[in-house]
Amino acid sequence: MATTSDKKKEMEQLRNAENKFHSFIDRRNELNNLAKVLRDERDMLNSKHKDMKDEMKKLKEERDEFVKKMKHHKSIRNQLQTHAKELISARQKKKGEVSKNLPFRLEEIKADMQMLEYRQETVPMSSSAENDLIDQIREKQKEFNQVSKKVQDQASIQVDISDKDTAIDNLFKKADEEHELVQKYYDESQSKHQAYMKLVNEVSISIAEANKKHEKYIETRNEAQKNHEKGMELREQIVQVRGDQRRRFAEAKQLIKDQNSKARKSVFDKEKLNDIADDSLSALKSGKKISL
Repeated sequence: MATTSDKKKEMEQLRNAENKFHSFIDRRNELNNLAKVLRDERDMLNSKHKDMKDEMKKLKEERDEFVKKMKHHKSIRNQLQTHAKELISARQKKKGEVSKNLPFRLEEIKADMQMLEYRQETVPMSSSAENDLIDQIREKQKEFNQVSKKVQDQASIQVDISDKDTAIDNLFKKADEEHELVQKYYDESQSKHQAYMKLVNEVSISIAEANKKHEKYIETRNEAQKNHEKGMELREQIVQVRGDQRRRFAEAKQLIKDQNSKARKSVFDKEKLNDIADDSLSALKSGKKISL
């Protein structure tokens, strides 16, 4: 049978086990609450990622649209500049065909013809000499006609060059307008691209943070589970000890009950009553205390 000291020691151990059990449960609850906070923070970050990715998609589409417009106007600008350069080249060739001396040469030929005609009219000469002079006048007239034709052609070239100058100016003006649009859409596409890249960086950082939250959540949840398992294991031990105590108490109670029952039966047994009376009388005679 367990002594009083043993019972006290057992009760103290039981109290310590119960305190430890509650400590495990409290720690489990604390860790579960922390895990819930970490899970909520992780889920909030993941939800934020969706909004950020939607914004990234929108920025990318806007950027690509601006790039498309930029390329369109860049193509038009390049075509205008190419056409203008072709006109410049053609103008240079036309200018090479223009001679500033032609009008003076035409005046010289005209003067030579007039001198020859005046000589024919005023200077006496032989038929042969006059025929030679007439041939010279004819040659001069022929040369005059040729140079005059060149002067007329050159006048047309001058008009053509003037038209080309105007066309070139207009082409470069339109090219400049297209270039301004190219620059405008380039700047806007760059602005969208920078905003897009900023979001990419923010999403990357946020995802890394969410992953850390998830890892910490798993770690905390596992730690809570360990405390729960330790608490349940200790609870089983406590329940077992409590069961043993209740069993021993029930056994002791039954033993006392049995003893009392036997005692009551003995009281009603006449022979035993006589024996008890005799024993009591002898005890009184000897000065001893009577006990039933």
